[in-house]
Amino acid sequence: MERRVTELLRTNDVVLISYVASLLEDAGIGHVVLDTHMSIMDGSLGVLPRRIMVEDDGLAQARRLLDEAGIDHGH
Repeated sequence: MERRVTELLRTNDVVLISYVASLLEDAGIGHVVLDTHMSIMDGSLGVLPRRIMVEDDGLAQARRLLDEAGIDHGH
């Protein structure tokens, strides 16, 4: 079965990425952080945002989790 993922959050803030990834991990929500290695391409300036992608079956729960934590995720 193919698993589909949807973007939950896009940001340059590495601390926020780490925090959100930790929240998702603790909640058992499947996720992946994309574009982590792109900072090498932009000279480690942090200009390119990283994206947290979550499995579609956990998307609603992940959005609620971010809402409860007071994190603006643009949805």
